[in-house]
Amino acid sequence: MATAISNQNRMLVTTALVLVVGIGAYGLGRVYPPLGPSAGTVAPAQRYVSSQVSEGDVTLGDTAVPELMQTDAFELMVKDPSFRALAASPGFKALAGQPQVMAALMANPKAFASLAANPSAFAGVANAARSASALAPQSQQASAAVLSAVAAHTAALQALASHPQALAAIAANPQAFASFASNANTFQSAAAAGKGSTDHFANNAAAFQSLASDTKAMAALKADSAVFSALAANAAGFKALSGQPQALAAAVNSAAAAASQLRSAGISNAAMSALAANPAAFAALAGQPKALAAIASHSNAFAALASHPQALAAILSNGSAFSSFASNANAFRDAASKAAADARMARNASAFQQLASDNAAMKALSADPRVFSAIGNNALAFGGIASSAHMLNPQLMSAMGQNASAFSSMAANAAQLSAASQALQALNAQSLVASAAAASHLNAAASQAALANPQAFAAMAANPQAFASVSQQAAAMATLSSNQKALSALAAQPNLAALMANPSFSAALNQAGASQSHAD
Repeated sequence: MATAISNQNRMLVTTALVLVVGIGAYGLGRVYPPLGPSAGTVAPAQRYVSSQVSEGDVTLGDTAVPELMQTDAFELMVKDPSFRALAASPGFKALAGQPQVMAALMANPKAFASLAANPSAFAGVANAARSASALAPQSQQASAAVLSAVAAHTAALQALASHPQALAAIAANPQAFASFASNANTFQSAAAAGKGSTDHFANNAAAFQSLASDTKAMAALKADSAVFSALAANAAGFKALSGQPQALAAAVNSAAAAASQLRSAGISNAAMSALAANPAAFAALAGQPKALAAIASHSNAFAALASHPQALAAILSNGSAFSSFASNANAFRDAASKAAADARMARNASAFQQLASDNAAMKALSADPRVFSAIGNNALAFGGIASSAHMLNPQLMSAMGQNASAFSSMAANAAQLSAASQALQALNAQSLVASAAAASHLNAAASQAALANPQAFAAMAANPQAFASVSQQAAAMATLSSNQKALSALAAQPNLAALMANPSFSAALNQAGASQSHAD
C-alpha cells in the first residue's frame, strides 16, 4: 500500500472485519429481530459473569446497568473475543462514553463515513455545528415553515428553487409578490422585463429573466400560482433563509424529498411540520422503529412522560424495570412520590417526584398504564434513544398520536423511514446553515463544509459539545475511521445498535470487564 497503516489502526481494521463476521454468524439468529429476553421454547442464554466486578463498580440505587447486562444482545457482544478487543481500545471507550454520539453513529453511520476518514474535516464540521447550534430553535421553525409550504406546493416551489437567486429575492419579501397568486402571467411578464410593481425585480433582473424564460418552471408556477400566497403565509420562515440562496434552494428540495416520503406514508401536513421542527428526535426514532411504533400507539402517555424529560430518560434507559407498573398506574405514582427509596428512581428522585405531582401527566398515565409494558417489551429499543429523551417533546408525541396508524405503518418500512429521516436532517442542516451564516456565525468555508455533510452536521448540531469533544480525541477518531464497516453492520441490527447507544452501555462494559482487557 502507498500509505503505511499504523499497528493500532491495523489491529482495529482486523477487529472490525472479524467482528462483522462473528456477530453476523452468531447474532442474527439469536438477537435480531426479537427485543429483550428470549421467549418461547428457546432456552435462555447463560449470562456473562465477570470476576472483575467489584462493589466499587456498582452505583447504589441504579438498576439500569445490571439490567442492561442481562440482555441477550449484551451477552452476545461481551462473549465475542473480537468485540472485546475493540471495546478495550481507548478510542472505543471514548466513543462509548458519549452515548449521544454513539446514538447518532448508529442512526446513520453512512453520514459520518467520509468525515471519519479525515479528522480535520470532522473537527471542522463539529466546530461549525457548535457555532451554529444556538440558532437551532429558530432554524427549526424555519424548516417547519418551508416544509409546510412545500408539502402543499411541491412542484411550484421546486421550480422556483431551480433559480436560487430569484427564489431568495421572493423569500426576502414574500408579501410583495403575493398579488401574483391570482395571475402568474403577470408575474412572468414582470420577471421577463426585469421590472414590475416591486424593486425586487430590478434588483435581481438577470435571475428573474432566467426564470421567466424557463418554460418548464413557468408551467409549474402557472399551474399553481397560489404558491405566492403560501410564501407570504410563511414569510418569517422563508425570510430567515433568504440570505443564503443556495442553502434555501437546497432546503426546498430536501423538504420536497421529505414530503414525498411522509405523504406516501399518510402523514398529515401538520405532523410533517412537527417533524421538521424536531428533526433530531425523529432521526433517533427512525433508528429504532419499534420505539416509534410504540410511541404512536401510546402517544398521550408518552406526551405526559415527555413533559418530564429527566424522568423519561431514566425510564427509557431501564425499561424492563418499570414493566410492573403496566397494571397499576397508582403504584407508579406512589413509588415516584417516594423516589429516593426506589432503586429504579433514586438517582433522579426530584424528577420523579415532580412527575408524581403533575396531575395532568398522572391522569394520562392512569388512562394508559400499558405504556410501561410497551417500553418494557421494547427495552433495548427505548434504551437506544434514552440519551435523546430531552428531544421527545409533548407536541411531537401528540402529532404522532394523531397519525398513529401512518407512523405504525412507516415503522415497518425501513427504507421509507430512513429516507424521510435523512431528508428532514438535510432540511434541518440547510436551514441552520442559512440562519447561522446570516447571523455571521459561519463563514463561507464552514457553510460549504456543513452543506456537503448535511446529516452529519445536523446530528452534531443536536449534540455539539459531545461531538466537539470526540473530534479532539485522536484515539476516538482512529477507531471511528478504521471501523466504519463494523459500525455499519452493527447499525443494521436494531438490537445491537440500541445496545451501543444506551447511556448505560459504557458502564456495563466496564463492569463486565470487556473494556479493560480482551484476554480471557
